Amino acid sequence: MQARTVVAPFPSAWLKGYYFTRFAVSAAWVALAFTAGKSNPALAAFMLVAYPLWDALANYADARQTGGIGSNKTQLLNFVVSLLTAAAVAIALGKSMKAVLAVFGVWAVFAGLLQLATAVRRWKAAGAQWAMGLSGAQSALAGIFFVKMAGGPAPVGITDVAPYAAFGAFYFFVSAVWLAVSDARRTPV
Repeated sequence: MQARTVVAPFPSAWLKGYYFTRFAVSAAWVALAFTAGKSNPALAAFMLVAYPLWDALANYADARQTGGIGSNKTQLLNFVVSLLTAAAVAIALGKSMKAVLAVFGVWAVFAGLLQLATAVRRWKAAGAQWAMGLSGAQSALAGIFFVKMAGGPAPVGITDVAPYAAFGAFYFFVSAVWLAVSDARRTPV
């Protein structure tokens, strides 16, 4: 007789709230980037450092709530990469916005691939991972585009990063709604 592995139920309520929170923070960041951030360099600089710091904190919190850091290696790596990115963005701000965009590009590639890996790992245990997988893949592609744009002649600014954050917000919203609908369908009337 083979031993059967029992997978503990995934904390759907946590994940739904987490995705809604990620959506709200990203949407607010995008709105601020397109309004005050584009005309206030000090605010834009703060926001550009804060974005990867928020991602690091969010990945850490999610990993802790969904099995612990030890069993969520992709999120642990994403946490570390995002912290390093925040430091790299702070340094790049002293050079140029093109340097900042290049740092964001490299980060988007790594963070996207790690998010895709997290979605694949969670695929059977948690719902809405198809959207997280798409988000991760799109992030990696956007990162390549950022690096290319950073090497180009056109001036860049926070509004070049904002659409990337907007797509992330969209995918978090889709995932949260998907989980909410799935939970509602499972709940007996």
